[in-house]
Amino acid sequence: MSAFPDYPNGYDVPGERSPLVTKRDKFHEITEDVCRVAEMPTPKGWYLLFGFCLSILGVLGISIGYLVWQGTGIWGLNNPVGWGWAIVNFVFWVGIGHAGTLISAILYLFRQKWRTGINRFAEAMTIFAVMCALVFPTIHVGRVWLLYYVFPIPNQMAAWPNFRSPLLWDVFAVSIYGSVSILFWYVGLIPDFATLRDRSKTTIRRFAYGIVALGWRGSNRHWQHYEIAYLLLAGLATPLVLSVHSIVSFDFAVSQLPGWHTTIFPPYFVAGAIFSGFAMVANLIIIARWAFKLEHIFTVRHLDNMARVILLTGSLVGYAYAMEFFIAWYGQNPNESFAFINRAFGNYAWAYWIMVSCNVISPQIFWSRKARTHMPTLFVVCIFVNIGMWFERFVITVTSLSRDFIPSSWAYYSPTFWDVSTFVGTFGLFGTMMCLFVRYFPIVAIAEVKAVTPAADPHHPMYEQHAPEEHEEETFDAPLAAVAEGAE
Repeated sequence: MSAFPDYPNGYDVPGERSPLVTKRDKFHEITEDVCRVAEMPTPKGWYLLFGFCLSILGVLGISIGYLVWQGTGIWGLNNPVGWGWAIVNFVFWVGIGHAGTLISAILYLFRQKWRTGINRFAEAMTIFAVMCALVFPTIHVGRVWLLYYVFPIPNQMAAWPNFRSPLLWDVFAVSIYGSVSILFWYVGLIPDFATLRDRSKTTIRRFAYGIVALGWRGSNRHWQHYEIAYLLLAGLATPLVLSVHSIVSFDFAVSQLPGWHTTIFPPYFVAGAIFSGFAMVANLIIIARWAFKLEHIFTVRHLDNMARVILLTGSLVGYAYAMEFFIAWYGQNPNESFAFINRAFGNYAWAYWIMVSCNVISPQIFWSRKARTHMPTLFVVCIFVNIGMWFERFVITVTSLSRDFIPSSWAYYSPTFWDVSTFVGTFGLFGTMMCLFVRYFPIVAIAEVKAVTPAADPHHPMYEQHAPEEHEEETFDAPLAAVAEGAE
């Protein structure tokens, strides 16, 4: 039993904060807890979940195959709604991927220690969400086999993309964001891959982990290079958090369409992306801490801090909703005023008020600490947040297109079965990748979590409860003493 006090609900003792890791006061215990997830026999529940996600992924494959065979006419697109669920879902998944880079890069640069337990999960979520997001622009072009036209590479038609188009900006922004996120994620995994390599009991696992560990030995030189590379990648990824979703918002903001042509979109989209991304991370962390019995690593303090961020960004999103109406009124543009009145009271009013209820009203419960530290409440509210953020993208995209300048071209947009099946299928892709991640990868950054435990700080107040002899086994001289004894 740990000699350190346990704070099961993450409450701070007056004058000091609760630890980020509970019930563990030895480094080896943390290594065992994390590696156990990847080394234990595959549970039956994993097979059931993986099979379910694979079946949903199959739905995505069938939907895309039928789309390529028949064309985009199988979707609910009409005139004037030329952008439908494909663009809505693209913006939704890109937003989901924002929290990973924020938690890993920005909080790392600001030396926020509470990121250490959840950063690996958040980084994986970022990569898988970007994979899901890239599906939709790829298939939305219609002729998928001509997709290379969007890249500035020589082709037989001597056709070059329009560099003034925000759609081309998306190609560069999202691809760079995905590449940097993968690199940042992989560099952080290298020391933990080496730990799994050294613990492997089969030749195949040792060989596989040995390849991805890149010869890591844990030497001082290796750690120096690792820290420099990780810091540089964090600095490179930080501006991408702001730029990527700002560029995605330019898809709408640079147009002349009422409801889209506004300068508030870049900060509004970034806040919404962080809002939805943190909600998704919280949901995944709650599931993982329950499934793998990691409540002492994914502590309530982590989730409490995430709920605070959700409350802050939800309030910013609510402020942006109000400012949109103010800007429409202040600008005295009748088309702009009609666009926002139509959002709130027109044919899609049901979608607008679902959006407001989920994004603005539901997070306000997090003003209460009991709500922030109560797992069922936190889980349900985070689901509502992601539902609301999907409806936000739907409201922005569809309501403005369906009621544009000319009433004679107005039309009501409804998705078809293939719109829905494609979107649901991306959750199968996301779930499949997440199942593989938790089964074969270290889901927690072992070295970083050890660095924030009380055992890593000999000046920590909790050490006063230990007798001097209790620390001797935790010193790093013990292995050296064993080597010297063997040499004699």
